[in-house]
Amino acid sequence: MALATSRLAIVTGGNKGIGYAIVKALCERFDGDVYLTARDVGKGEAAVGRLNELGLKPKFHQLDVTDTGSVATFAKFVADSYAGIDVLVNNAAISFKATATEPFGVQAEETLRVNYFALRSVCDALFPLLVPGARVVNMSSSTSRLSVIPGEELRRTLSSPLLTVVQLDTLMRQFVEKAKSGDHEQFGWPSFAYSVSKVGVSALTFIQQRAFDEDPRTDIVINSVHPGHVDTDMKTHDGRTTFTVEQGAEVPVYLSLLPAGEQNVKGCYVWSDKTIRNWWEC
Repeated sequence: MALATSRLAIVTGGNKGIGYAIVKALCERFDGDVYLTARDVGKGEAAVGRLNELGLKPKFHQLDVTDTGSVATFAKFVADSYAGIDVLVNNAAISFKATATEPFGVQAEETLRVNYFALRSVCDALFPLLVPGARVVNMSSSTSRLSVIPGEELRRTLSSPLLTVVQLDTLMRQFVEKAKSGDHEQFGWPSFAYSVSKVGVSALTFIQQRAFDEDPRTDIVINSVHPGHVDTDMKTHDGRTTFTVEQGAEVPVYLSLLPAGEQNVKGCYVWSDKTIRNWWEC
């Protein structure tokens, strides 16, 4: 089968919320095929149908980021169908509500499984398919600032320029282990699993950019982004949000379309107003 000649953009968790708005904006602005991926085929195809009604033409492929088989199937499809990936937006994530009744250890394990380790799995599968000049966006959060971690030693380790993926994985697993045993605070962790998962995503982003800087494929740029306090199901439409999903998509799309040769917005923690924030101090 001949490879498609068009450029390729992929958004995980694209059937609703910010992911859906990112797909919509990329369909309007990206010169190439845009894939809306989702765990649930029915919901994904329905989202594509809504965009078709707007005159937009995203493509759909099933992708459950927590299922290694699904991730492998999608990676093979991309490798068999396209010359490579030009844009990857890692958007899929979960958050337990304040009213959740699950024990904190359960919340920690599931949140880290989806938001950190599944994202890692997607990166492991799709990063080899990135083309020179590719742009990657890891969706993070304002709660992913390093300052949310109470433990000084943990902050020092997480912010080290020598931190490796293996070491970061170990720290994320340690948090889950301590959350299950109920002594996570004694070891310097906060009692908000979503924050820890997104701290992990931001720390991972810096490691990934350092690796891309040494990669023979030139000009691959990755950033993490706080999209703003957006009115989504994850926020339970609580009335305290300030951005629509369209507004929340603006900076992720901006980062997805950074021009060739970008040197300034590269391996950064980017805020909802497009400013680069110091993750270690903000």
